[in-house]
Amino acid sequence: MQVLTRVLRDNVKEFGEYPFLYDGDTVFSNVDGLVQAERIRDLLVATGVQPGDRILVSMPNRAEVFFVYQGAMMAGAVVVPVMYLLGRPEIAHILQDAEPVGIFTDRSSLDKVLGAVQDAGVAPRIWSADPSDRVSCLWDNVEVPQAVRPDPGEEDLAVILYTSGTTGSPKGVMLTHKNLYANAQQVIASSPDRDRGVTLGVLPLAHIFGFTVTTVTAMLGGSIVIFRKFDVVEVFEAIQRHRVRGFSAVPAMLYAMVNSPEANRYDLSSLETVSSGSAPCPVPLIEAFQAKFHADVLEGYGLSEAAPVVSGHRRDMPIKPGTVGVLVAGVEARIVDMDGRDLPSGEVGELWVRGDNVSPGYFRRPEASREALDGDGWLHTGDMARMDEDGYLTIVDRKKDVIIRGGFNIYPRDVEDVLVQHPSVAEAAVVGVPSERLGEEAVAFVTAKPGTVIDENEVLSYVGQILAHYKVPKALKVVEALPRNAVGKVLKRTLKEWASP
Repeated sequence: MQVLTRVLRDNVKEFGEYPFLYDGDTVFSNVDGLVQAERIRDLLVATGVQPGDRILVSMPNRAEVFFVYQGAMMAGAVVVPVMYLLGRPEIAHILQDAEPVGIFTDRSSLDKVLGAVQDAGVAPRIWSADPSDRVSCLWDNVEVPQAVRPDPGEEDLAVILYTSGTTGSPKGVMLTHKNLYANAQQVIASSPDRDRGVTLGVLPLAHIFGFTVTTVTAMLGGSIVIFRKFDVVEVFEAIQRHRVRGFSAVPAMLYAMVNSPEANRYDLSSLETVSSGSAPCPVPLIEAFQAKFHADVLEGYGLSEAAPVVSGHRRDMPIKPGTVGVLVAGVEARIVDMDGRDLPSGEVGELWVRGDNVSPGYFRRPEASREALDGDGWLHTGDMARMDEDGYLTIVDRKKDVIIRGGFNIYPRDVEDVLVQHPSVAEAAVVGVPSERLGEEAVAFVTAKPGTVIDENEVLSYVGQILAHYKVPKALKVVEALPRNAVGKVLKRTLKEWASP
């Protein structure tokens, strides 16, 4: 049966006891993890948690996050992962929408969580992973009876994941046990590598990409070095110490690694691949990473509504930089026009996907669910894409980010890819702004490479030599850093605010 509550039990049964989680100076075996998860299950059942109740978890990466996820699901509850970096109003919105009966947090987030609870007008039970005189501590020595709860069903909800909200208010994506279990199996089936080695947990466990990487690692009998936050030197140290062959990251992390002067101090020769997702990875960054570390960047594509992996590069197939690889096993895709008609290879249209990994919809948002999912099970992703004759997928842009200038479509990704090829530009993002004459105009935001100075007019002239005139931004703004959310996605709504007069 495809349920997440079996993952850890099956792991112990198949692989025996071994070091599973490296959290700072503490090492937890897989058996330790199972014991702690069952203890949390018993605690939740003893406090009255019923199947289907929501349990919100908001703290930085640490072993307790994994234990709570597993324990809550063993109790039949639905996990609501929340980025600890979110602001108090954002957490309050999620509390009001999800109505959790319990919250797990830690010392670093407790004040914010308590404030959000007050703002939301809810009254959940709260536990902290650290000692506290204001709430219960997860590790309090409280005797509770052993609970007996049957495994949830495949179609039961396992997780409600609130979207990152880079362009608007977040919605709760419902993911069933089958969605998440199936996607992990799809990823494994699509990879020729069955390495049981050590990987790096640099992705937030509150993000669906990090959640799935953890599930895949447990299914394969691997181990994870947990990072509370991304630190490039600590990453280098962990690669050297554990002879890490591969891990998953976001482009901002690859950029930090490429530009770190500390890399040469470490033996990173074990590194073979890095899987990149969550945000587009510019081709110049892929090339720079490969040149510096002699490791392949396997860019993929996914979204929360697909639990999340849809496509990726494989080590047993040619890598095509600029694409997001081929579909993982068990996922279907279509590229369609505005009327839902299939388009031929190479033409740009909206990407639709279907498979056991696709969400049943949005929590308490039936209208939004009907807009995103049709009666035949196709998820309308809202992403504009094209697929070549070999099945490689290229994500062109978000449908709602396409800029229509005087009747011509401008895909921001096309312009961004040219901008980052300029020798002075490190990163770029392009947004549309209203224009009385043309409907919309493009505005570009860029950051400078270390030791360079950007001449705005010269960069725009460079773009005009490569792209059609109507695609050249009307303005280029140099900023110290692009605004991003906790997993590295550029916040385009913020850039639109910056671009407004």
